[in-house]
Amino acid sequence: MKKLYTLFLLLIVFGSCKKTVEKIGEDLVVKAMTDGQWTITKFTQNGTDITSSFSGYKFQYYSNRTVDAILNGTKERTGNWDGNAATQTTWADFPGATNPISLINGTWNITKSGWTYVEATQTNGVETKTLRLDKQ
Repeated sequence: MKKLYTLFLLLIVFGSCKKTVEKIGEDLVVKAMTDGQWTITKFTQNGTDITSSFSGYKFQYYSNRTVDAILNGTKERTGNWDGNAATQTTWADFPGATNPISLINGTWNITKSGWTYVEATQTNGVETKTLRLDKQ
């Protein structure tokens, strides 16, 4: 019985450690995203560079998982976002948005990232999009 109790205690401790590590990872994602505004410095759709469509846009992410698309200093649209450090994914949803903001909607696979940039790809059927966000 004592061995069973010890094993149970170890499972609880190690299970808690994993959750703590995941929580720290999520907190770091939120901290990185919400600290400053971001711009899209590269955006391709099926290999075609359409970065200029995002000219003048900045994005402000908030810890309540909302994001503002700001065009030339004026909030144009508010959406939702989230990130998962464990799966290296992020998603955004700007309900009712038109191009170019609607192109950001969906789940993105993060391919490279740092405190001041994120590179990601998204594939839907035959459509492939890539983007790079840089912190301002």
